Amino acid sequence: MFKKTLFLLIISLSLLFTDCYSQTNEVLTVIQNRKSVRNFTGESVSKDDLNLILKAGMCAPTAVNKQPWNFVVVTDRATLDLLAEKLPSAKMLSKAGAAIIICAIPEKANGGLVEYAVIDCSLAGENILLAVESLGLGGIWTACYPNEDRMKTVRTILGIPENIIPLNVMPIGHPTGEDKPKDKFNSENIRWEKW
Repeated sequence: MFKKTLFLLIISLSLLFTDCYSQTNEVLTVIQNRKSVRNFTGESVSKDDLNLILKAGMCAPTAVNKQPWNFVVVTDRATLDLLAEKLPSAKMLSKAGAAIIICAIPEKANGGLVEYAVIDCSLAGENILLAVESLGLGGIWTACYPNEDRMKTVRTILGIPENIIPLNVMPIGHPTGEDKPKDKFNSENIRWEKW
């Protein structure tokens, strides 16, 4: 009787652990499904969703926790259309429901360095894109920095001070479904132990 009970216990535990480890990890699923979305329905993005997305962006790590960023959120259709018209890589803004512009503030960065500000804000950008994906929305990073013309355009349209770096413009919206994730894993890019 004892052997049978022990056997059933071992089988039950084995099935329990197998089930736990075979389930999909939601975080990894979001990361693997993240894609650059260029095709939007034109539907607006709710303020609640935008706040969740911004909160995720602000959870990013920064050098010495300096958080050298500000975020400009644009939902006004006329401003989105003007940015779409003036920025060559952001034409999809004409159908996006919103845009988030990540602004790097070098003076707030570790050591006052532009490099830290840009790195820290880039980490916030990835968090934003992952939050967008997790909410069933779509987004894409369109660069302003280091292109002087694009930074000037964004500064002018949005009233961003000269000492602030508009790192990017991120169109966000409801995807049409045309854009699909890509499998970017390439084992040839991995070096184990040393180069």
